[in-house]
Amino acid sequence: MTRIQSAWWGVGLAIWLALAAGAAAGQAGSAKPADARTQAPDTPAQDEHGLVIENDSELPDTSLQGRYALQLQAHGGISALHWRLEKGKLPPGIHLSDAGMLLGKAEQAGEFQFTVSVTDAGRERAVQKDFVLRVVSALSLTWKAGAQVNGNRIEGSAQVTNTTPDDIDLTFDVMAVAPNGRATAIGYQHFVLRRGANAVELPFGETLPRGGYAIHVDAVGEVARKKLIYREYLDTPGRLQVTVGP
Repeated sequence: MTRIQSAWWGVGLAIWLALAAGAAAGQAGSAKPADARTQAPDTPAQDEHGLVIENDSELPDTSLQGRYALQLQAHGGISALHWRLEKGKLPPGIHLSDAGMLLGKAEQAGEFQFTVSVTDAGRERAVQKDFVLRVVSALSLTWKAGAQVNGNRIEGSAQVTNTTPDDIDLTFDVMAVAPNGRATAIGYQHFVLRRGANAVELPFGETLPRGGYAIHVDAVGEVARKKLIYREYLDTPGRLQVTVGP
């Protein structure tokens, strides 16, 4: 082989090696990495039609004979939604409609716990939720300063609260009853107790002869235009003894 032929052969070999190296690099660069889905488990997608009851578990309070209207709310599922009482007890006078409306006038005070369910139109999804509904006395009467003996007097005070949406015509009456049944008025007021009035103090007291007295506090409220009557009362746990006097 001549010197010139040897040189050309060396150049050709170099070119061939360069091309081979480039092809190998291209193949390596075009190779796909292992599919990520084969390296980690699938994450389940959320059900976009998931049925959820939106109302808080503690529902707004209502008062005795007060009108109550509350629409239960839910989202998800296939319209229309159907509601029903599953267990527990609604306040007497309040009912749950198929459309999810709690409607009526409570006839009994107290705390009522119950469970409702909602089902979508496809009958494929249903969910339940527990609720609490409190019915408070429309007219609340409590002791402010309990009845007590002060010398030859029995005195004290009560307080009234109006939780209704109405003004109430209130009669407040306090009687001291002796063992022989004789009753002596030791407190009386007649006035309009405005709606929303809270803890209005009503004092009472009177001088009495010696003896033991049971104290009866009576509050009667009337809303004439609605033909509603509310009544609350208090009694002392035992007789109060007046030992000073004739």
